[in-house]
Amino acid sequence: MVSYKSLLIYGVGGIAVAGMALLVAFQEKLVYVPVLPGLTKSYPITPDRLRLIFEDVWLTSSDGVRLHSWFIKFSPNSTGPTILFFQENAGNIAHRLEMVRIMLQNLHCNVFMLSYRGYGASDGYPSQEGITMDAQAALDHLSQRTDIDTTQIVVFGRSLGGAVGAVVTKNNPDKVAALILENTFTSILDMAGVLLPFLKYFIGGSSSNSKTPKILNFVVRSPWNTIDVIGEIKQPILFLSGLQDEMIPPSHMEMLYAKAALHNKRCIFVDFPNGKHMDTWLVGGDEYWEAVQTFLQENVLENGNDS
Repeated sequence: MVSYKSLLIYGVGGIAVAGMALLVAFQEKLVYVPVLPGLTKSYPITPDRLRLIFEDVWLTSSDGVRLHSWFIKFSPNSTGPTILFFQENAGNIAHRLEMVRIMLQNLHCNVFMLSYRGYGASDGYPSQEGITMDAQAALDHLSQRTDIDTTQIVVFGRSLGGAVGAVVTKNNPDKVAALILENTFTSILDMAGVLLPFLKYFIGGSSSNSKTPKILNFVVRSPWNTIDVIGEIKQPILFLSGLQDEMIPPSHMEMLYAKAALHNKRCIFVDFPNGKHMDTWLVGGDEYWEAVQTFLQENVLENGNDS
């Protein structure tokens, strides 16, 4: 006769297995959120609403997916740096336009905003492999433009965008002058245990306390192992960390910086005591933009003038 204790164990085990199965089946919907709840996939505003100088740019990724982007210029004849901006996982590039408007005012730069596949007006469905190809297509486009200084292309990634930016920066040392990361995770493997604590026993990355791979790492289709990529980047890196980040533990940014600084002496870490995941740029105010401007001046603009 089966005991109550055995039934309880079987029941809990069944729930855990069912939970794992759902996680495996729907993990892309957890990692990538192109449409915010209650909103549509379309852009709520466009750059012309904010009176920005821009052009719609349509790209084709290497696997044939059609991608939409905005190239926003500080002025018609701007010669400043060009920021290749990679957004967070939720919403689309239109939701970042106000931040970009303030970025232009403070940095006097151009900004290229890519819609990942499945986001905004871009075709396809998001995946790590696909978004990596999308990022490369955006960088290749910028590198071929004749109306910007292609020696001053700077990758800026926030949250998921930081993982995307780290990969494209590592893969293109001859095209990317510098990298800026804001509130980025060490890996999706590590984030699994943050979002769903019971998963830390089954899924975890190279930055976790375990010295051996977790048994379910293989089921994660978008691991985004930024902690493994960051140590291979040779370009200057600016780390911007909001210490009140409620989504990604600030310790992830500290670990990324420590890993990068082991081999790269051109790493700078700046933290903002009141910064949360999405508003570090806003609550950081002048200090935030001064940190970015100083980084660009010392690592991109002066180097460009010397060349």
